[in-house]
Amino acid sequence: MGLEITMPQLGLTMERGKVVKWLVGVGDTVERGQPIFEVETDKAIVTVEAQQSGKVARILVAEGEEAPVGAAVAVLEGAAAPEAAPPPEAKPEPKPAPEAVRLPVSAVRVEASWKARAEARKAGLDIGSIAGTGPGGRVVAADVARALAAKAAAVPAVKATPAAEKLAAALGLEVSGIAGTGPGGRVMEEDVVRAAAEAIRGRGAVAAAAAGVVDRVPLTGVRGLVSRRMAESARETARVTLFREVDAGALVRLRERLKGEGVEATYNDILVRLCAEALRRHPDANARLGDGVIEHLGDVNIGLAVDTERGLLVVVIKGADRLNLREIARERGRLVEGARSGRIGPDDLRGGTFTITNLGMYGVEGFTPVINLPECCILGVGRIVKKPVAVDDAVVVRPMMVLSLTFDHRVIDGAPAARFLDTIARLVEEPALILT
Repeated sequence: MGLEITMPQLGLTMERGKVVKWLVGVGDTVERGQPIFEVETDKAIVTVEAQQSGKVARILVAEGEEAPVGAAVAVLEGAAAPEAAPPPEAKPEPKPAPEAVRLPVSAVRVEASWKARAEARKAGLDIGSIAGTGPGGRVVAADVARALAAKAAAVPAVKATPAAEKLAAALGLEVSGIAGTGPGGRVMEEDVVRAAAEAIRGRGAVAAAAAGVVDRVPLTGVRGLVSRRMAESARETARVTLFREVDAGALVRLRERLKGEGVEATYNDILVRLCAEALRRHPDANARLGDGVIEHLGDVNIGLAVDTERGLLVVVIKGADRLNLREIARERGRLVEGARSGRIGPDDLRGGTFTITNLGMYGVEGFTPVINLPECCILGVGRIVKKPVAVDDAVVVRPMMVLSLTFDHRVIDGAPAARFLDTIARLVEEPALILT
């Protein structure tokens, strides 16, 4: 008996995955734990291992194609899922005579693509009653579509529900032009909503053409995740941003000294260590909003925003307050390389308690960052630029840097947030206080 290899759920928010590369082919023998294919999720590319040993009989989802979580992507021969043991006191029932056995069509395993199964389930069709035209008689989506068309032709048209008729009239839509998904093709309220959305998208496409649109980027993968997360943050948080200009002279000198000592630490590495210390001193900033409560967190896990070809990712340096600069630099290097190559695991992208986003390398002096939920604070870092400043009644030129702390006022008030930013600023201006 064959065993289906299914699309795994590699994250709490993952609904679909794309097969990037098959590491085995049809006819190959695989062992339990052997890498067999690579999946692209919303956040990363992850290698999936075989859960059973066997021979690859069929590959159902080709490279570059997507499948929902739980859908079959391949079949192994000579592998079977473990059977559940019978209850201790269970007694076997007498077997019926062979002529009395009558299995319903739906009880027989039917070869069908995941899309065909999904479409049949949605339409209330028995997959076993549909004739397959795919390889080996496999039921494909086109077969389900033909079965639906035949069913619609055989059943007289049914009027829309009163709610659907009322909504269609309010939206200026003709019920007769809407495909119904109810019993016998009856137009339901959700069908009207879908038709209205399609009409809006159509008008948007016409407007875009008139505006000279030359490219369209689907909101999928990392881009889709960033879109949803940023909109969620803007919608749900009570955002306030505090700005503080600091003298970065000591920070610059510290980095130059470390380079001379053979420590390849970036400004971000130093800021991670300084922010970790500030979070230890201000636990109110190392918090998140729970179900009706504010949760103060024991771990200090610093997220770093990383620009990649696939979009913005936030890698997380776990236990940053327990690491020295060399360890932080080493871990940051591993995480950033993994994020940019797409070979980073989901665990390296979650669990953050505070995030740093640095746009200084792009010439940005100051900006308002968006809170990375469920965290309550995020620090924006601008470029270091030499400016004339007043020091002891004299005007001198110093390397200055703008820090911007955005916080969620539902979790932390303005005064504690200001004190937290003041601690970060003082540590930036005198990093030797904790790094010597």
